[in-house]
Amino acid sequence: MDVLLHGYEVNPPTWFYLSSILILAVYLRFNRWWSLRNLDLLLILGASPGLLFLRETEEAWRNVGYAWLFVSSCLFLIRLLLDPLLQRRPYAGQNMNPQGLAFLCLAAFAFIMTLAITKAPPESTQRTVNEAGNLLTRTASESPAGVTEAKDSEAEPQATAVEPQEALTAEVTPGPAAAVIAAPVGWVFDHLAARILAIIGHAAVIIGLWFVGRNLFADSSLGMGMATLYLLLPCTAYNVGEFNHVLPAALIVWAFVSYRRPIISGILLGFACGTMYFPVLLLPLWAAFYGKKGAGRFAIALVAVAVVLAGSIALTSTDSDSFVSRTFGTVDFAVLAFFDGAPETGFWRASDFYSSYRLPIIVSYFIMLTTMTILPRRRTVETLLWQSAAAIVGAQLWLTQQGGVYLLWYLPLMLMIMFRPRLMQVSFADDPVQLPNTARSNSPEVGGLTNSRAGSQQLFR
Repeated sequence: MDVLLHGYEVNPPTWFYLSSILILAVYLRFNRWWSLRNLDLLLILGASPGLLFLRETEEAWRNVGYAWLFVSSCLFLIRLLLDPLLQRRPYAGQNMNPQGLAFLCLAAFAFIMTLAITKAPPESTQRTVNEAGNLLTRTASESPAGVTEAKDSEAEPQATAVEPQEALTAEVTPGPAAAVIAAPVGWVFDHLAARILAIIGHAAVIIGLWFVGRNLFADSSLGMGMATLYLLLPCTAYNVGEFNHVLPAALIVWAFVSYRRPIISGILLGFACGTMYFPVLLLPLWAAFYGKKGAGRFAIALVAVAVVLAGSIALTSTDSDSFVSRTFGTVDFAVLAFFDGAPETGFWRASDFYSSYRLPIIVSYFIMLTTMTILPRRRTVETLLWQSAAAIVGAQLWLTQQGGVYLLWYLPLMLMIMFRPRLMQVSFADDPVQLPNTARSNSPEVGGLTNSRAGSQQLFR
């Protein structure tokens, strides 16, 4: 990139303005200002300034950034809880034909992935690659404070675009599954593994979004629209190298792609739970979605993944102490602490006065999670989608380590909710072959409407 555009650089604020203008030009409904599409678009764009404030050197501006993201998370949660009441879903295409949208998606992917290659990988991603190397060589794991970047000791290429002024420190450490998944890539690509993993993670998200639009929403142009918007949003560029935060989101997206196969979705969610803590909160919702017909197979898949992960770590460990260290040592259990601690960064660090309100938020969150697990009795993909997003967004409200910062955890799900049609007839309990004719005409996987704009418009009625 530096060879083609020598001396060209786009700083984070400039990228925010340019990408916002481009996003509004392509996705904003100018003929209908008061629409749900416009509201969702402004909500998602409105969170990006908070990330810019976090890159300021002054502590006061960083506190503004944490407060901004905390309020944005509250607005996201309110929007998700109101989603069942928004019955009308009028069809809202993009202000660009599918061919132009595909070109824009490829161009944005090339630009963002070039950034992932040219800039230094985040410390959290490099730590995962080092842990993957330790698994392959059967050596003891180093503590996070003592992690060295030996594989990246060579001179780093100069970043060329959208490089933040100050890299955000990832306080939430990944679980053992991230290292197990990264091990084959680290073995093949060696010192480029951290960058390659970031590219693979984002590619998995955008391909999964396209399949969701094609198979679930019955319109491949909607999938292309979600994938392109994911790449254009500033929060994606700002955190382009955060493989540990992109990986669980990609696994959750593909779980929705394969929602009719409880074993596959259970495997995907099992690996997601092994990478970060928050996918564990989704398991009761997915088990309730599958009900008696599929919950057993879903649970068996989860147990199988746990056995595979434990076996992989056991085979690459020298002794029992090494096994325990690799299984639990990479997980920061302080992230799940429910007491009033003293976090180094984040919204709850401001003062003891603010942190005293954290316990009621935790209680309210688990009451909300329990209610969503019990109600409603009839589960559809539409219900599962907004409930899963609400569970992830709500978890950041009581997170001590940079709560609200991790937009990549739920960004793909928010885009799916933003673009989705009516999916009241799409559920695991209903057999597509036995659906009545009226329901069959509205189901994206039956009736010959897959990948059809006419079928998508029927779903949006």
